[in-house]
Amino acid sequence: MTYDRNDTPGTADEYVLGLLDPRDAAEVEVEMERDADLKAAIAASRERFLPLDTSMEPAAISEGLWRRIEAALPVQSKSIEKMPPTRPANDNRRGWRMTALLAIAATIALAIGLAASLMRIQEPLVIAVLLNDAGEVQAVVEDFGSEKAVVRMLADFDVPSDKTIQVWTLPSRETGPVSLGLIDGIHSATLDGPVLPTPQRDQLYEITLEQAGGSPTGLPTGPILAKGFAKLPR
Repeated sequence: MTYDRNDTPGTADEYVLGLLDPRDAAEVEVEMERDADLKAAIAASRERFLPLDTSMEPAAISEGLWRRIEAALPVQSKSIEKMPPTRPANDNRRGWRMTALLAIAATIALAIGLAASLMRIQEPLVIAVLLNDAGEVQAVVEDFGSEKAVVRMLADFDVPSDKTIQVWTLPSRETGPVSLGLIDGIHSATLDGPVLPTPQRDQLYEITLEQAGGSPTGLPTGPILAKGFAKLPR
């Protein structure tokens, strides 16, 4: 693969959705370190696809569904059963039946999973892109209100074993900074924070490096790793 600068958004979408083979994905990762437009496009793609990523849950297939699928399969015709088999007829029927069952079940499971996912998709109320002092994208926060926020880490941070990353927001000057929660390690996370007023445009979000267990004062005390102001999704 040779990165096509004329199709940066398409390349970013394919990378975020995992459609690139490992070699092409590695090439994109190298390229985005020196191409600010590509890095920004990947951050935007992650932001756009984040609701799908966080809303999908496994859908279990019950035994009753398997039995209904099996009962709905057509009966094998006698003409087929009379054909000289290359192996025992029961084995042939069992193999065809299992193949049909697996194919139908896979289709149904996929349909159930996609339908359930689409029904559960919830649009964030605000989105904040957090930047460091150099203006580089470090993380994205999606605040859904109702005590739920999703933080997507887009950069590596040096977090010592006795430190932790803490996420904050500033609902108002009167309220002051409020912690949305801690992130264990350096990875994206869904935070169940306190009950707060509905997030608004230009509301401040930031992540700081605090002592293990969180800020001892209930307010930001460590260095600010990244910060940004909320925007309303279009």
